[in-house]
Amino acid sequence: MSFYRKGMLLLAAFLLSAPVSHAETAEQDPSRIDLAKLIECTTYDVPSYNNFALWLTGPESAAAMKQFGMSELPSDNPLLREFQLSAPVTVFGRQTSRIVFASTGPLAVLDEADPHPLAKQLGVPASVDQPNKFLGEKVILSRKDQQENSDTVLETRISLNVSTVDSLAGKTLAGCSYSIEVE
Repeated sequence: MSFYRKGMLLLAAFLLSAPVSHAETAEQDPSRIDLAKLIECTTYDVPSYNNFALWLTGPESAAAMKQFGMSELPSDNPLLREFQLSAPVTVFGRQTSRIVFASTGPLAVLDEADPHPLAKQLGVPASVDQPNKFLGEKVILSRKDQQENSDTVLETRISLNVSTVDSLAGKTLAGCSYSIEVE
């Protein structure tokens, strides 16, 4: 097993053991995740997302993709994994059959060239707003937890994002970011 893979497994184990920080639902069974709610930041916590992401990309990925009706598409963007859904999902009042996963969460690929109306609807302010690039974020949760008997502080962050990327020209990406960082 490579050093990188061992490190990723160690990081995943650490993140999964982190305290539950936000959610109406802390879902232990990744097969029970509601994909639309995961994308919309309405229900799940960071450990629930991490469990889902590990299941989707791990040894059981074929079963996970089959259960969610997903097939992976080739992507020109090394930072995004793109999937086609066998049945559309409704998010933010819009339907889509395509989603992408960034390093920290799922994003719906919406057939909207202009991200501004959706960002306004969701209350997501722009941090970058240029003719060829939009990036907006609305923090849903930001919390710092001091670990017992340690100098380690974990920052849990859940944010709603609206963006555009060159590799998906003419589309708007919208979804949730789930992260826990060590300070």
